[in-house]
Amino acid sequence: MRVLFACAAALALSGCATGAVLADQVVAPALDRALQTRSQVADGPILTLPPVAGEVQRPAAAAAADGSTVPLGTKWLYSSAEAAAVSVQAFRQLGTYVQARHAAQLPASVLLGLPDRPDGLGTETCLLPGGGRKPAAVIFDGDETLILNRGHEYWRAASGQPFDPAIWAEWERTGNARLAPVPGAVAAVRALREAGITPIINTNRALETAADTVRGFAQLGLGDFVIGETLFVRGMDAAGSDKDARRARIAARYCVLAQVGDNLGDFADLFNERELGAQERRRIALRGEVAQLWGNGWFVLPNPVYGAFDRGGIDDVFPPDARWQPGTQVRTAPDIMTQGN
Repeated sequence: MRVLFACAAALALSGCATGAVLADQVVAPALDRALQTRSQVADGPILTLPPVAGEVQRPAAAAAADGSTVPLGTKWLYSSAEAAAVSVQAFRQLGTYVQARHAAQLPASVLLGLPDRPDGLGTETCLLPGGGRKPAAVIFDGDETLILNRGHEYWRAASGQPFDPAIWAEWERTGNARLAPVPGAVAAVRALREAGITPIINTNRALETAADTVRGFAQLGLGDFVIGETLFVRGMDAAGSDKDARRARIAARYCVLAQVGDNLGDFADLFNERELGAQERRRIALRGEVAQLWGNGWFVLPNPVYGAFDRGGIDDVFPPDARWQPGTQVRTAPDIMTQGN
C-alpha cells in the first residue's frame, strides 16, 4: 500500500497498475480466504406445477427445503455462484478506486445525495477550516451490501409470508447467528482500515436495535462500529428511511471517497421518490453525471430480492417498443420507408 500512495497522485482514478497491485496483493488473497468459507452451488430455473389430485401436500417449510418454492431472485442472491462472483468483483473494483482517490488527495468528496441541493446531489469539501484534511471514509449500506439476511429470507421463503415490519424488528434483535457476510465484504473492509480509510455504515436498521446490529457486524469479522460515529441508523433524525440527512452528517466530518449499496437510495434519496416510475428511475441512473459514477465512486451490489426497484406492473417494465408475441411481425422504420420501392 505504501507503493500505491507514493505514485497514485499521477494515476487516473478509474484504473491503474498500482490499483491492480492492491487488488492482486492485498484484496485478492483476503477475498480468496474469505471465499473458502462460503462455497455454494447455483441452482437452475424453477418450474412450479399445480398439485396432482390426491397428492399429499407438504408443509411450506418442507417444500422450501428442496427449492421448489424459493423465489428465483432469492435463490440467486443467497446461493448462486454468480451472485458471489458479482459481489467479489464489486469489492475488488472498490479497492482499486478508493486507494487511488485517497492518494490523489482531491479537495472534495465524491458526489453524494444531500438535502437542500440542486437535483438532490452535491459534494462536500474534504478540507478543514483551519487547515488539513478530514479523515477519509467510505459509506456502506448494511443489509445485502455488507451482510446477507439469509435467516430472515429463509423464513419468508419457507412461510410464503410477505415482508412484515414486526418480524423484521424481531430478526434485527435475534437473528445475528443466521447472518452471513456478503462475499468479499470482510476483506474489503479490512483493507480499507489498513489503508487508514474509515468504513462507515448508513443503514435503515432501527435505532432501537442498533446495539444488536453492532454485535452482528462484529461477529462476522467486519470490525467494530460506533453508533453515531461510524454507524448511522434509521431513527437518528426525523427523515425516516431517507438517508440524505445522515449522509450530510457523515460528510461534514469525513472526506467521503465512495459509496457502496444494493439499492440506489443508498447513494441518493432522489432514486426512492414515490412518484418515479420504473423506467424514469432507470433513465435517471443512466444520464449525465450520475451515469459516470457507477464503478467510479458509486459501487452497486446485487439484490434482486427486495428494494425500490420493485414497482409498477408489466406495462411499466415493458414499454410499447419492447413488446413482442409469437405470430406477429414488428415492422421497423427502414421496412416502412422502403415499402413499395
